[in-house]
Formats: sequence, structure tokens, C-alpha cells
Amino acid sequence: MATLAKTDLLVLDDWGLAPFTDIQGRDLLEVIDDRCQIRSTIIASQLPIDHWHIALSDPTLADAILDRLVHNAHKIVMKGESMRKVTS
Repeated sequence: MATLAKTDLLVLDDWGLAPFTDIQGRDLLEVIDDRCQIRSTIIASQLPIDHWHIALSDPTLADAILDRLVHNAHKIVMKGESMRKVTS
């Protein structure tokens, strides 16, 4: 946990593909809280931000995590077809 907190840039890819357990949510809060306004974090997700609460099992925990993540965030919402689609 200390290593994650001290990493200059933490990238969380595929955020919310599966729901977080209570333990995972608490661990995530600890890491995010330690990094908040000190280090950079990038989150990539196919799940829209307004659905992130669903991925975190405890609503209070979700509020705490998302408050820290989105408070000073730069949000980039991409639209369009998947770049992985095969074109002919």
C-alpha cells in the first residue's frame, strides 16, 4: 500500500469491470486518500462516471472514494466505435 501511495503516477485501467468487494473498496480508499492532491492518478473505464457508485458496494465508501477522485479531476469522455473493431 505504501508503494502505491508513493508512486508518482498510478494508472487504474478497466475500472469497474467487476464490482469491488468491501475489502477492496476499503483498500482503494486508503490508497486514494494517501494520494489525494499529492500524486497523480489516471482511471480508464468503460463505465460512465455516474455509474461508479454501483461498482463500489458500500454507498458511504463510494462517496468517500469518488469525492477524492473527481474533486480535482479532468474528465475526458470519449464517444464512438471501439478502436478494436476490425475494419475492412
